[in-house]
Amino acid sequence: MRRSPMLASLTRHKLTVLLLILQVGFTCAIVCNVASMIGHRTTQMRQPSGVAEDELVMLESISVDEHNDPLVRHTSDLAALRQITGVTAAVAVDALPFNSNNWSNGIATEPGGNAAVTATAFNGTPGERQALGLRLVAGRDFLPDEYLPIDSAHDWSGINHVAATIITRALADRLFPGQDPLGRLIYPGDGPVRIVGVVDHLLRPTLDESAGNDYSTLLPLLPDSGNVIYVLRSAPSERGRVLKQATEALTRLNSNRVLRHGQTFEQLRADYFSRDRSMIGLLLAAAGGLLLVTAAGIAGLASFWVQQRRQAIGIRRAVGATRENILHYFQLENFLIVSGGIVLGVVLAFALNLVLMEHYALRRLPWFYLPTGAVALWLLGQLAVLGPALRAAAVPPVVATRGG
Repeated sequence: MRRSPMLASLTRHKLTVLLLILQVGFTCAIVCNVASMIGHRTTQMRQPSGVAEDELVMLESISVDEHNDPLVRHTSDLAALRQITGVTAAVAVDALPFNSNNWSNGIATEPGGNAAVTATAFNGTPGERQALGLRLVAGRDFLPDEYLPIDSAHDWSGINHVAATIITRALADRLFPGQDPLGRLIYPGDGPVRIVGVVDHLLRPTLDESAGNDYSTLLPLLPDSGNVIYVLRSAPSERGRVLKQATEALTRLNSNRVLRHGQTFEQLRADYFSRDRSMIGLLLAAAGGLLLVTAAGIAGLASFWVQQRRQAIGIRRAVGATRENILHYFQLENFLIVSGGIVLGVVLAFALNLVLMEHYALRRLPWFYLPTGAVALWLLGQLAVLGPALRAAAVPPVVATRGG
């Protein structure tokens, strides 16, 4: 069919066509940004933590005995925990990925320099790296004489005296791109700290929208407050029993404490991302509802136009138009309208993304969501118009002689 009758028909229904273009445009903008948010959250939820997630259990111990020496208490607790059958390693730490206990420090690469990046400081008793299952990709582990108390009583001032650190590969690449980080000095506190090792991954306790979720440092600083996390490593099948026996052992050693958050690391991860999973479900429901409303609008408008044009369709059939011609006419008409909405939607998608970036610290909308969203809307439009278009193609030529 010629193009001019189609344009003339669209021109006669300017307001209706404009409203449909606006609906498609807003749908495109919202769905593209929603898809980006879901994709980003899903990717974030699947990030490797760096630890042996299926082998770890943890238990937080809070001492209420003010006269108790925390370092002595931790030593005796760990000795008892290591006696539990099936426990291959036990350490005391102050933080873990996903537990939200984030102690961050600005990291400078020269004395008195500005912090190049912010990284989390993980502290623990000897054997922390092996117990957590962190994979050392360069350098060595800490030596026994490198450990110092964290000195929590004096604003965690131990960081100003520690001499060695192990950092993640991501942090090493950020601080010293293209260079060997081993032996280099960094300044997380007042004094220089030498990099002695690099681990593959170690996610921070709290994740954000930035690229720095894997910027972490391990420091040979002994937790010395009454609040500590005991981490035990065992075979996956033994974790339930190990956690129960660990609780009983710690209670026997000292009942003057509070034990809480006894769980596997997998449970810790699941709890941390529970809100994200809920948000993804809500976003999927909202996007699905919006797409259904848009499809209903396209189908409803197409049905209305078919009803209005029955006599014109019959005339076209009478002068030689085939069913395929009529079907393709409505499909092409829908394609043009949806394409106009997509062009508007691309502009609105970037505008909406700028607002979200400014007020909610979301990341920039990746470009590939736009063509994906466009294809999805084109397919949606074609599916929505298919029913009315088939009804239009079924109009017999005799309708032209009946006057509608």
